[in-house]
Amino acid sequence: MRIDQILQHKRTLSFEVFPPKKSEAETDALFRSIDKLKELRPDFISVTYGAGGSLSRGTAAISGYIKRLGVEPLAHITGGPSTPQDIDALTSELHDLGVENVLCLRGDRPQDYAADYGKHFPHATDLIAHVRKHGFCMGGACYPEGHAECETLYADLANLKKKQEAGASFLISQLFYDNTYYYRLVTEARKIGVTVPILPGIMPLVSAKNIAKIKSMCGSTIPIAFRNMIEIYSSRPAVMREIGLNYAVYQIIDLIAMGAPGIHLYIMNHADTAAEICGRMQHVFRELF
Repeated sequence: MRIDQILQHKRTLSFEVFPPKKSEAETDALFRSIDKLKELRPDFISVTYGAGGSLSRGTAAISGYIKRLGVEPLAHITGGPSTPQDIDALTSELHDLGVENVLCLRGDRPQDYAADYGKHFPHATDLIAHVRKHGFCMGGACYPEGHAECETLYADLANLKKKQEAGASFLISQLFYDNTYYYRLVTEARKIGVTVPILPGIMPLVSAKNIAKIKSMCGSTIPIAFRNMIEIYSSRPAVMREIGLNYAVYQIIDLIAMGAPGIHLYIMNHADTAAEICGRMQHVFRELF
């Protein structure tokens, strides 16, 4: 089923997983995690696309597995490292697997990217326009604190409008820890005519070791009260995990109270993290989703 059709009738709960890089054993572990995620009754599970296109076949295979389980997959497609022929081959494979939904991204430029990175699809809108002919339900990314390559939030918002005009029927946000950035994004996007659902992306911060990675990956602001708790208890992993899970629950409850159309959880392939959050919020998900 198309995600845009699901969003017309209910709030969505979704998770994101990524293809392992190293071994068949890791892939088997991911499949076991996906089996556990199914029990949480998500509306869809998104599957990321490897850097440089190296894991695109993994994306298709994992998406096909999710589809066979009876859950809707959302396959990521990254335009930056790809040619039109690469994209057409991948979309054909996804069609054969019964995948109906894709998330179209330009992709972050790696530090050692080639000079022709993005030659064929310099922007996500170019990829969306190309994929549109294949008949998928297409989503796009958005950035509550603004894209790193845009000088202002409003320049980034103009790009969201272009994604919608090119064919994106929903948006998923980059992770954030201060909900006010998401509310600002939605408010300002609506002012310029972005009407598609904007799903907030939440990554539970359950380990202090992840702070540097998150900062380098997306530059998300960590509110001072949350940061203070992290710094005080960073040497106590069990306590740190509880703090991170509870903060994610707080974010989700606040987002739902303020009318978010769903919740997308970045779980780093850890089904136990998703299960703990869903367990703490079982009544919220049962009654409000």
